[in-house]
Amino acid sequence: MSELKAKSLRTMSRTERDERMKELQESLLKQRASVAMGGAPLNPGLIKSLRRQIARIETVNHLEETKK
Repeated sequence: MSELKAKSLRTMSRTERDERMKELQESLLKQRASVAMGGAPLNPGLIKSLRRQIARIETVNHLEETKK
C-alpha cells in the first residue's frame, strides 16, 4: 500500500475515498489485533501510517463538506 497524499485524495470522488477508508480501517484492525495477541507487528511504522492516512481522508471529507 502506498502512502496517500492530500492532493491525490482531493482528486478522488467521495465514494472512492470512503472505500479506501474502509480498506485502511480493516488493515488497521488486523494490525492492532496481531499486536494485542502478543505478536510483534511485521512493520512497526505501519500502524502510524494507517492512522495518518485515515486522518487525511477524514480531513479532506470535512473540508469538502464545509465548502458547500
